[in-house]
Amino acid sequence: NKKCTTQQQCDYQIKYTDKASSLGVLVMDSFSLPLRNKSNVRPSLSFGCGYDQQVGKNGAAPATTDGLLGLGRGSVSLLSQLKQQGITKNVLGHCLSTSGGGFLFFGDDMVPTSRVTWVSMVRSTSGNYYSPGSATLYFDRRSLSTKPMEVVFDSGSTYTYFSAQPYQATISAIKGSLSKSLKQVSDPSLPLCWKGQKAFKSVSDVKKDFKSLQFIFGKNAVMDIPPENYLIITKNGNVCLGILDGSAAKLSFSIIGDITMQDQMVIYDNEKAQLGWIRGSCSRSPKSIMSSFP
Repeated sequence: NKKCTTQQQCDYQIKYTDKASSLGVLVMDSFSLPLRNKSNVRPSLSFGCGYDQQVGKNGAAPATTDGLLGLGRGSVSLLSQLKQQGITKNVLGHCLSTSGGGFLFFGDDMVPTSRVTWVSMVRSTSGNYYSPGSATLYFDRRSLSTKPMEVVFDSGSTYTYFSAQPYQATISAIKGSLSKSLKQVSDPSLPLCWKGQKAFKSVSDVKKDFKSLQFIFGKNAVMDIPPENYLIITKNGNVCLGILDGSAAKLSFSIIGDITMQDQMVIYDNEKAQLGWIRGSCSRSPKSIMSSFP
């Protein structure tokens, strides 16, 4: 937090939940940002220029990573800087596609006017995470959590993490519901995997064998988690659970990571202190995608 003069170099080091890290220097440069009216603004923004990125546990950050975009609630995030300069409101949204790609937006112009599930944002006890507070976890409409779980949203986490009790309950529930055609197998990609009678090419090949999870927040705000939002297919053709044991990472809370956010627009509205989500395709251009959201 020390202010730098032109004669000094400001270094930074950040460590993430999945053990990924970034080391580098803080720099300032002009960014060309397109607006919805087709004009551009060129604000000067501070950001971290990383020269040493370490791969996270389970390969959560590819070795080719050049840096990490800070979008948290802190005062030095890009979103906070854009707000401070009067360019956008303190609102952020992203839409991640299961087929790769997606889009990111700043400000509230692209927020759908209806059908968004909103829940009040609370200050996380675990740092500057975006948190909808406590939730109850369900599997096939059956409660798995013995007490409310503290949950945070983290687009910097590739996978989803459950704290110890709900993680073990989820594994037991999934194993108890699977058909005998799926056999548990060791795979270097993730801790819990299964193989079928033939190699799987996509989650669509196997999702019928798995049931949906649900988070229920606050006053019955529901986030559905279908199999495609917690399963992955490995290069070996196995299907693996993309939910990891948070206690192994010494977490006392649960994280909704990228895998669970796919194919839904997630909105972080710091102006109104609320989090929202709405399901839809994220594989097209932002302009065409917006026509599919009400």
